[in-house]
Amino acid sequence: MLEAAKGYTGYRSYEYLEAGPDYRVFDLAPELGRVPPYQGLELSAEQETRVRRLLTDNLVVSLHDHPSVFPEDIGQTVDYNRTARHHTGYEGLAHSGITVVFDNLMDGTCCITSQAGWKWTDVVADIGMRLSDLAHQDYLLKVERLAHVREAHESGRMGLVLALEAATMIENEVDRIDMLYGFGVRQMGIAYSEANTLGSGLKERGDGGLTAFGERAVRRMNKLGIAIDVSHSGDQTSLDTIRHSTKPILITHAGARSVWPTNRMKPDSVIKATAERGGVIGLEAAPHTTLSPDHPRHSLESVMDHFTYCVDLVGIDHVAFGPDTLFGDHVGLHDAFAQHLSINEAHAGTAYPKVEYVDGLENPTECFWNIIGWLVTHGYSDEEITKVVGGNVMRVLEEVWI
Repeated sequence: MLEAAKGYTGYRSYEYLEAGPDYRVFDLAPELGRVPPYQGLELSAEQETRVRRLLTDNLVVSLHDHPSVFPEDIGQTVDYNRTARHHTGYEGLAHSGITVVFDNLMDGTCCITSQAGWKWTDVVADIGMRLSDLAHQDYLLKVERLAHVREAHESGRMGLVLALEAATMIENEVDRIDMLYGFGVRQMGIAYSEANTLGSGLKERGDGGLTAFGERAVRRMNKLGIAIDVSHSGDQTSLDTIRHSTKPILITHAGARSVWPTNRMKPDSVIKATAERGGVIGLEAAPHTTLSPDHPRHSLESVMDHFTYCVDLVGIDHVAFGPDTLFGDHVGLHDAFAQHLSINEAHAGTAYPKVEYVDGLENPTECFWNIIGWLVTHGYSDEEITKVVGGNVMRVLEEVWI
């Protein structure tokens, strides 16, 4: 693990308020040391020096994460979410080496006023509270344009991109996309697992593709400069989105269905179509997603099986990492919100051993140290590593963001 970034001074979420009178207090999971460090890498002193250099000298982009800190008792998450005050893991992020994190909030489980999530008022409350907290500290820099990325890197801080996994909350109001852009959202998915007014999610039995309204929404996101994600969209909806978008699209967090045959993974056709239009796929590590026949017990090695497959399929210029991690019991969160997150539909049909956590990619702090360490020990060049840990995503953003 790296030393804390020089720009981090110890700030904790909402410390400008009085705990108790101003907000409900929960015992939160530790950001550092919640699980034992990964033992699967045996780096020599020279290799460790190289990993540290690659992680600190280059732009490192986490294309999809949820860097919130969850209650130690994951069963309290509904009550925690209803406060609309998710705590950002500043300390954990400061030790990660990440330059920019795409923070996808938690709006699929945003139960402030609703049992189902994805409500407009709840999403606005979630974003507003997060922005209030960010405005009271100096380490995380809200990223709205490319210049902010470089500013964060040069100043020893970290950039945070507001992102949403689906556009469900816009309902049939295309102008809400403009409002979200005004709030600072710079990346948004089409649909989560359930269908919405734009298209189908991966849980639906039939995928009718991108709707007429969805086409309109894609055009608006292109005009505004919002990067489009199809990670949770159905296969036909994904292909239609790629075809109708004038800009490259992103699969921010997924894997290859040819490696692990579940709905949550993407077929070769979608991965190749994404690459052909200049986009990238980010490899994810949410529990029990990117498994492989060689490594069915979910770990860094399982994820890297998807990485090598995708590199062989579309080339190293179109692969990145969107680990999809958080601070707390991610497996327990999936158990508690299985219906919200369509866990059964996403992973049905393929048996796998359940793990307590994904060894080597358990939280945002450890992900990129271990990813780069794996790449170093498997013979990848500095140029190749620089591309997949940030350069490929930056290339897409240079074309998509206005």
